[in-house]
Amino acid sequence: MIKIGVLGPSEIAFRRFLPALSQNKNFEYVGVAVANKPEWFGSQKAKDIDDEVFNKVQKNEKLKAENFQKNYGGKIFLGYEEMLSSKEIDAVYIPLPPALHYHWAKMALDNGLHVLVEKPATISLADTQELIRLAKNKDLALHENYMFMFHSQIQEIKQVVKNGNIGDVRLCRIDFGFPERAPNDFRYNKALGGGALIDCGGYTLKYADYFLGGNAEIVCASSLYTDKYDVDIAGSATLENEKGQVVQVAFGMDNDYRCSIDVWGSKGTLKSGRILTAPAGFEPSYDISKNGETEQHMMSADDSFLKSIGYFYDCIRDNKIRHKSYENIYQQGKLVDNFIKKRGSSI
Repeated sequence: MIKIGVLGPSEIAFRRFLPALSQNKNFEYVGVAVANKPEWFGSQKAKDIDDEVFNKVQKNEKLKAENFQKNYGGKIFLGYEEMLSSKEIDAVYIPLPPALHYHWAKMALDNGLHVLVEKPATISLADTQELIRLAKNKDLALHENYMFMFHSQIQEIKQVVKNGNIGDVRLCRIDFGFPERAPNDFRYNKALGGGALIDCGGYTLKYADYFLGGNAEIVCASSLYTDKYDVDIAGSATLENEKGQVVQVAFGMDNDYRCSIDVWGSKGTLKSGRILTAPAGFEPSYDISKNGETEQHMMSADDSFLKSIGYFYDCIRDNKIRHKSYENIYQQGKLVDNFIKKRGSSI
């Protein structure tokens, strides 16, 4: 039995992670950690923050943590370091804003803990490589939670294309975008690792790489900025493999909602929505159009978060799977790094 804690009472941990975790009998939920003052503001800045200001922040975090406790049991750790240094846990789930992943994942690995970290693992390839190096040296699991990859619809669509139902693939397009969120959302905060590429863009790049066989290269890339935020709000790219097969991706966080794959073949076209965000129990579908006639095909319902947690357990117990996870994390970090280089430093 692997004893696991949650670093921070985040919405995704409460809404998605813990319900899925409760269905996996290989894990025991120990508790959730609430940040102390230096952990919340940073050691230097914390000195200038009035205690009354922090008390309001911590009160809100404690209320969320108490809701965790009410619904799922476990204890409340008053400090991230308190949890990571505790002998009560073997593993940690990190659902913090992206810029915080590296620091806390490194500390967890240094303390001998297996790490399940929300996507992206880090916001720089160098930091990602350092986490992988550390995990390898300590024989610890490190799993990046791009959970959509575990949904059966991904494999089902791949098989439809492979079977030649739409002929030879001429072009694939993957889109993921959503309407603007509240201004205080971490996605619009550069210091917290905000930006469309780091958030929704990562999904499209990962799926495109999978579609192209796991060895994609970015041919061209662009990002869109506005005066409203200091992060990119949208972007696009073209990826290609050694066979010359192409996937175009587009993403954004100030867009009309779209979450789709469109595969244009010599004999037909396949389209599917909710390809990256299907919730547990949802039955996805795809359409195949040929010469103006369209047929809808239903796919299986699934629970991608539950299966991602299962994969994390497999990483813990199986060295071969653990090293495959390292490879997947590195490839994703390399793609994002390649995107940044391709779009140019002048943007």
